[in-house]
Amino acid sequence: MNQADLAPPGQGNLRTLRLPIRGMTCSSCAGRVEKALRQLDGVKEVSVNLAVDSAQVTAVSVLSVADMAEAVRLAGYQVPTETIDLDISGLSCASCVGRVEKALLGLEGSVAAAVNLATESARTTVLEGEASLSELVQVVRRAGYGAQAPASTSERVSNPQAHSGSPADHERRAVIIAALLSLPLIIPMLLEPFGVHWMLPGWVQLLLATPVQFWLGAPFYRAGWHAVKARTGNMDLLVAIGTSAAYGLSIFELVRHAGEAGAPYYFEASAVIITLVLLGKWLEGRAKRQTTEAIRALQALRPDTARVRSAEGDTEVPIEDISVGDHVVVRPGERIPVDGKILEGDSHVDEAMLTGESLPVTKQAGDTVTGGAINAEGLLLIDTTAVGTETALARIIRLVEDAQAAKAPIQRLVDKVSAVFVPVVLLIALVTFIAWRVFGGDVQTAILNAVAVLVIACPCALGLATPTAIMAGTGVAAQHGILIKDAIALEHAHRISTVAFDKTGTLTVGKPRLMLATAVDNDRRALLRLAAAVQAGSEHPLAQAVLEAAGAEGVQASSADQVSALPGRGIEARVEGRLLTLGNTRVMNELGVDFSALSETAEDQQRQGRTVSWLAARDDTDKAATLLGLLCFGDEVKPSARQAIRHLHDLGIRTVMLTGDNRGSAEAISQVLAIDEVFAEVLPADKADAIARLKQSGATVAMVGDGINDAPALAAADIGIAMSTGTDVAMHAAGITLMRGEPALVAEAIDISRRTYSKIRQNLFWAFVYNVVGIPLAAFGFLSPVVAGAAMAFSSVSVVSNALLLKRWKPAREEAEARDPANPPGGDR
Repeated sequence: MNQADLAPPGQGNLRTLRLPIRGMTCSSCAGRVEKALRQLDGVKEVSVNLAVDSAQVTAVSVLSVADMAEAVRLAGYQVPTETIDLDISGLSCASCVGRVEKALLGLEGSVAAAVNLATESARTTVLEGEASLSELVQVVRRAGYGAQAPASTSERVSNPQAHSGSPADHERRAVIIAALLSLPLIIPMLLEPFGVHWMLPGWVQLLLATPVQFWLGAPFYRAGWHAVKARTGNMDLLVAIGTSAAYGLSIFELVRHAGEAGAPYYFEASAVIITLVLLGKWLEGRAKRQTTEAIRALQALRPDTARVRSAEGDTEVPIEDISVGDHVVVRPGERIPVDGKILEGDSHVDEAMLTGESLPVTKQAGDTVTGGAINAEGLLLIDTTAVGTETALARIIRLVEDAQAAKAPIQRLVDKVSAVFVPVVLLIALVTFIAWRVFGGDVQTAILNAVAVLVIACPCALGLATPTAIMAGTGVAAQHGILIKDAIALEHAHRISTVAFDKTGTLTVGKPRLMLATAVDNDRRALLRLAAAVQAGSEHPLAQAVLEAAGAEGVQASSADQVSALPGRGIEARVEGRLLTLGNTRVMNELGVDFSALSETAEDQQRQGRTVSWLAARDDTDKAATLLGLLCFGDEVKPSARQAIRHLHDLGIRTVMLTGDNRGSAEAISQVLAIDEVFAEVLPADKADAIARLKQSGATVAMVGDGINDAPALAAADIGIAMSTGTDVAMHAAGITLMRGEPALVAEAIDISRRTYSKIRQNLFWAFVYNVVGIPLAAFGFLSPVVAGAAMAFSSVSVVSNALLLKRWKPAREEAEARDPANPPGGDR
């Protein structure tokens, strides 16, 4: 597929590739795609074939497939792609990450590649049908690293170390053996400050240091050799060269001073450096495994078996054999194995690991349950609605894994530094050796200082700084019911300055309730009896509110007939011999109703943002209807909404509400919640325009919603935040999904994103400062190779440990409840 023609200087060779196109229907479509591709700098020839839905593009090699795909997308068409994941072995530092990514991107048809040093995995996006898993494996292996298909979820749960590179037991054993062999070499150095001058014979030091150098240190040589063959460098190469120099100098001195007492040897430097590096990698591996605890905890939630009820009785079967429609029995104390709807039974369900909700949730027949939750005291019979990868638990795991696999935009600077890090360090080490040899005259000192430069340089810390913080942050967020879609969403969220809320179902319960029922004759129960009779057959939300209120007060509805809807105005029916009309002010005016008896009450209720309905009656002979009473409906504000707005204001964030309700209703809600600005009477299609206006003012805007009509606004915002109580469309358009319909989670999502981004910046700062300060100190002779090796070994450990501090994060609500359990924020729950 490559073409050998030479492009203009600086542009690289030309290449020809086939680009699959989706969405073309006619020759004009083909023309638009061709025009869009020709406008890209570097494209020489384009031929679009409508019959096979593809474009053949000849362009300079530096023009990426991603740029071509984006041009096609902007023209209104799609370039179909697929994502392939790999487990990578042999990674040791950020330079390794860059090498593998470069190799994967070099494959024809590769659109994007991201390698995660913390999880030792790679995610590659390729043109659909243009690359296979085996091809990607071969590409990675040619680059000098191991690759294989990712382990299944079940394998990761049963053997979590299998996914994290070298087994921990092997690493620990290597550290112990290296320490035992190195300890006799280092003891003389420890005794010297006490006036004890003692040294092992040279040949004994050789016997102790050699297995450390070439047996336990063999992985450094192998990885370094692979790097050399690939014409690149990594941390292993630096360690191999540095320790080999110290070991080689010791051999030279051993031969030169054969049989002499007190001859200078440096076996302890090479052995101790390898031991410290091995210790650092073991500690780093332990810390990295802790960053994936959230995923493993989620994966462990799914039971291995389920109890299925059939005509023959209850049978325990493997979870893989459960199908949609099966009836599953869950006993008290058991974990629910599937998503479904309760057919029989009442209980409390602990959903803490899924939603972050600390209190058990009451469940009864007709309610939905989620696989992974724990059934408390009742026996439940559940109708299965989702299994396998379609369950909520599987989708949560997938979302968290995707977020942890993605690369944050801030990582671009690290990638640029890592690409040249090792060659620059080798150059500095060479200059150090030459300078000390020329100006100091002591070859041993020159070699030791050059070795110190090599072993203190640590590209590993740079490679771990970002992914470990992202993994820890997204993991702890998921444990508290906050699912962050990807690293880009995480990076945008910390900059949020304005949060726009949809009202209904987001700040309010989304279910109208009868707030007031006032009868002209003060007979409230009679008013409810007649209103319930008129509404008995209606599915309208206001009708349901009337029926629920009547039922709660023990009012039995009268029978009704001749029921008919009055579109846009209300409903009427014949009840107890009279024609009753329940509706808005418009229909009452048509009936000539006198409102004066309750007009002040109605105006007061409307000022509070409530919906007013009137009930009137007339006989067949009456010219005008007689007012019977007034019914007022309101949507209750969620208990945590006030806390959410207050917390956002504490974070310095401005709040906005978007709603299709009338201005009075919207203003009433905004005053209760202390919202800064209100956009009322906004049609669903106009919500995205409102978001655009907010962005034009320079604000970084987050949109919070839960319905289909919120999806355009969620997509238009800098970051969309969807309530999981809403629709899948809304969640698909959002960068953050909240697993509970609590507005308080919005501020908590922003808080954890800010803390995670802060950890990323701290890690990168210390990783850069460590190298910027440490390398010059080593070059000027202020650090011995042993001290430099210890510093390098623990630099990456400190970066990972700093990221792990995020695991201690708790939402503000939980912290407040811990301080004062008797007075939780947001009111009673």
